[in-house]
Amino acid sequence: MLLGTQRVNDAGHLEIGGCDTVALAETYGTPLYVMDEAYLREICRRYRDGLARDYPNSTVAFAGKAFLNLAMCRIAHQEGLSLDVASGGELFTALRAGFPPSDIFFHGNYKTTAELEMALDAGVGRIVIDSVPEMDHLQAVAARQGVKPEVEVRVAPGVKPQTHTYIQTGQIDSKFGLGIETGCALEGIRHLSEPPDLAFRGIHCHIGSQLFGLTSFDVAARMMADFARELRDSLGLEVAEINLGGGLGVRYRSSDEPPSIEDYARTLTTALREECARHSLPEPRLIIEPGRGIVGEAGATLYTVGVIKEIPGVRTYVSVDGGMSDNPRPALYQAEYEVIAANRADQPPAQVVTLAGKHCECDTLIKDIDLPALQPGDILAVQTTGAYNYSMASNYNRFTRPAAVLVGGGEAQVIVERETYDDLVRQDRLPERLRAPS
Repeated sequence: MLLGTQRVNDAGHLEIGGCDTVALAETYGTPLYVMDEAYLREICRRYRDGLARDYPNSTVAFAGKAFLNLAMCRIAHQEGLSLDVASGGELFTALRAGFPPSDIFFHGNYKTTAELEMALDAGVGRIVIDSVPEMDHLQAVAARQGVKPEVEVRVAPGVKPQTHTYIQTGQIDSKFGLGIETGCALEGIRHLSEPPDLAFRGIHCHIGSQLFGLTSFDVAARMMADFARELRDSLGLEVAEINLGGGLGVRYRSSDEPPSIEDYARTLTTALREECARHSLPEPRLIIEPGRGIVGEAGATLYTVGVIKEIPGVRTYVSVDGGMSDNPRPALYQAEYEVIAANRADQPPAQVVTLAGKHCECDTLIKDIDLPALQPGDILAVQTTGAYNYSMASNYNRFTRPAAVLVGGGEAQVIVERETYDDLVRQDRLPERLRAPS
């Protein structure tokens, strides 16, 4: 499975963005995150233009939790996207990158006082409220600062799509949002409409991630429009914005067949338009927040093969120089990937192996995959690692986190420096009583 600008060059090597991945590994080391800039920008434009074509009063906000750093903030802004952040750290990164605060949506089921103060000081465009206690908390902070932030309220429409349990987020039993079916959403927004320090703009939902069926999106859009009608009829409130979150799946395997971005956009806009017409509602601003859908397929991770261990009649383990510290998703979600032998990309499969990480766990990256005959020192490229790999990376076993490079037009540029061993101990402190005698 070749994605984006990937191709096999004359040397038989995998090439991304005009850069030979074997040369990238030699220059920057491994593990290495590689982001395909041309493909990344193409996907941004397809989301932006696909939504705007069917529904001009719309906004695409990149969900930064998928992959956020200074360079990604700049690319999102250059491509006309807004930004969804979910922590003080993500907000700080966006502001440091010069992202317009008015185009930022600030999410999270628990925003600390310090985070809310930062958001209000910066003048973020929307704060998405997740609960009634948070309404009261934000109101108090806003009153102290003498500002009136514009807010959306996250609701749980009760849609339970087919995806891994850990990334279902729109059902009633969830830490996120106020349930529509239980009446909590209506009562919560009634409570919100009373204080003078918050400006209600709309409602938000996110039903889950890595979704392949469009039915769940259709149902969610219709339920949100129906709830907007209920808010009008019961509270006299106009819902100026409906934010439907993200969730569209990407290709992790050749057999994966997610809907096209264009079909996804058409499903949302058709459902919303039909329901607004049925309820005699003015069409609200439509907002979506794709994260994985934008960066997932644009990323690959390069590894170097180390030990190859054959257990006769059982399995052959190919150990690489990374694992769950740079990609925890197989351990968390049983995520599956495909891999290309980057320096043998023109060779046919010759063996079935299991790709193993080098951490002190059952650190299995990919089970039972067909690859050419491998040798220590070979370079492997794991596909579709642009989302949640870099952002969820850790220092488990005191591993240093990998570098990330942006490739395009035959050039590579570092956008995240590789951590060093000195970085690992930079924040450590040794009490005086534990110091070795001089």
